Amino acid sequence: MTAETTTDPVTTTYRVSGMTCGHCEGAVSAEVSALDGVSSVAAVAATGLVTVTSAAPLDEETVRAAVDEAGYELAGRA
Repeated sequence: MTAETTTDPVTTTYRVSGMTCGHCEGAVSAEVSALDGVSSVAAVAATGLVTVTSAAPLDEETVRAAVDEAGYELAGRA
């Protein structure tokens, strides 16, 4: 019998400026979803919030770069 170590996923919410529609949500979600360890992304243009679930905490600068690549600005954690 082998011992498995499982870790709970980490959920972090970020504020992103510039999102105004569903296309914006999709662009941000696609870029952030491509980061290693990310299992889900929920972007909501109406609130400017992006909730990311990942296997481990993400480096904020890595998330910032992904959001920037999508054409938006990461304002920080919510």
